[in-house]
Amino acid sequence: MNIRRATGEDTAALASIHAASWRAAYRDLVPDAYLERLDSARRFRESLDRNAEETYVAERDGEILGFLTIGPCRDADLDPRSAGEIQGLYLAPEHWREGVGTALCRFGEALLQCRGCRTATLWVLAGNPRARRFYEALGFAADGASVTAHLGAPLEAVRYRKPLAESGLPDDGRPAGQRR
Repeated sequence: MNIRRATGEDTAALASIHAASWRAAYRDLVPDAYLERLDSARRFRESLDRNAEETYVAERDGEILGFLTIGPCRDADLDPRSAGEIQGLYLAPEHWREGVGTALCRFGEALLQCRGCRTATLWVLAGNPRARRFYEALGFAADGASVTAHLGAPLEAVRYRKPLAESGLPDDGRPAGQRR
């Protein structure tokens, strides 16, 4: 598996994975009408064209398995110079539980560490126990912050936080997903 920066050519795959992942993970949590409107490749293209978000894809044999979006923390109560955020982590459902999500998350953590972040944050819907267990297994913990997300219905999202090590660089100086 290789992890690389997403390009405009990846927009259709990103939109497809995003929609499929949401539909599989949130079928009984988010209203169906909201889930059915998720197929917008335009949003991903615009984001990649503007470099508005930093997105990476995990691929194997030319197939995109999932993607990660990271950046400075967007929460007003944390300093974006020392806190980074995993803004999105989505996998094609047929690739859940293969280690792809763990690899992408660790890759994102390493990039944030390399940029001087001492903390990584992310938001999870409170009613998504699968995601919560996944992030907790990777060392994230709910920090008490929550917001109401409006996803066709008001849903609680909780913030998870993880302290990052002093250096995100492995021995060869590159994040783990870029080593071969």
